[in-house]
Amino acid sequence: MFYHSKELQFKARVSKPDPRFARLLLEQFGGGNGELKAAMQYFVQAFACHNPYPDKYDMLMDIATEELGHLEIVGATIQMLLAGVNGNLKDAAERNPVFGDDFSKDDFIHAAFSVNPQFGVVTGGGPCLTDSNGVPWQGSYVNADGDLTVDLRSNIAAESRAKIVYEYLMQFTDDKDVLATLNFLMAREVAHFQQFEAALDTIQPNFPPGVLQSDPRYSNLYSNHSQGADARGPWNEGKSTGLGEEWQYVEDPHRQVLETDGLTRLEPQGTERTEASVRSADRKLGKKRSAEIRRATPERNIQWCEYDEDRAPVKQRQPVGQE
Repeated sequence: MFYHSKELQFKARVSKPDPRFARLLLEQFGGGNGELKAAMQYFVQAFACHNPYPDKYDMLMDIATEELGHLEIVGATIQMLLAGVNGNLKDAAERNPVFGDDFSKDDFIHAAFSVNPQFGVVTGGGPCLTDSNGVPWQGSYVNADGDLTVDLRSNIAAESRAKIVYEYLMQFTDDKDVLATLNFLMAREVAHFQQFEAALDTIQPNFPPGVLQSDPRYSNLYSNHSQGADARGPWNEGKSTGLGEEWQYVEDPHRQVLETDGLTRLEPQGTERTEASVRSADRKLGKKRSAEIRRATPERNIQWCEYDEDRAPVKQRQPVGQE
């Protein structure tokens, strides 16, 4: 159940109309890294963790709902940046010279149409659910894989991309009121990044993502697939960050492939993990994850939530099997 408050979360304002920036801001309204994408992604992801991770369900729904509020802030800002367009379009009897040689009545509306014709011929002077180039929003923007360790990493990446888009947008306006709004929205991306990161840390083990632990013959190889000056760093020397294995630098990948029959005769090196230990870990973690879901999900008389007629606080369900 959703309720809508007519007050925006942040006091969005603009100093004056700016149709050019309104078009750029559409990127965060209907673009692939925008607020609607974030809201729908977290909303969809929440369903799979409703029973085994009720605490994460609560977090995802809270953030998804906040993102809808941010979508409203962006839409309202776009509408204010287009102030004047809608009224001119509705004055059809006067037939304002929207296109033509006479710009004396309203140069602004001409600018709006030249920047984005959709403002005039599709949306009537309001925001549209597209990116800044007019590409419609689409459900394929949403990443939801049903494994919480994967989804939370997707969300960390999504918040990073949204943050940098706001950072770029701030370079294209001098309006202090608009900048204040963008600053708020950008800061909230930083907050959400940290919240998802903290939530991921409560699920242990969480690396590698998913259940299968990865083949130790290949998990610590770095193949030098380029010619010229080679770079070395913690991504190809020393211990790997996730598994703590020693990186094996392969100077000549083609020769390695030939000598090992397409890597099928390769033996694990620089790691204490073996194929047998990995299979054992796969079975153990697979049973743990499955048990979490089975214990938390009834198979009969299933209902999504409980209703308290006296409106007393509902006892919080505890997540299952978290360390």
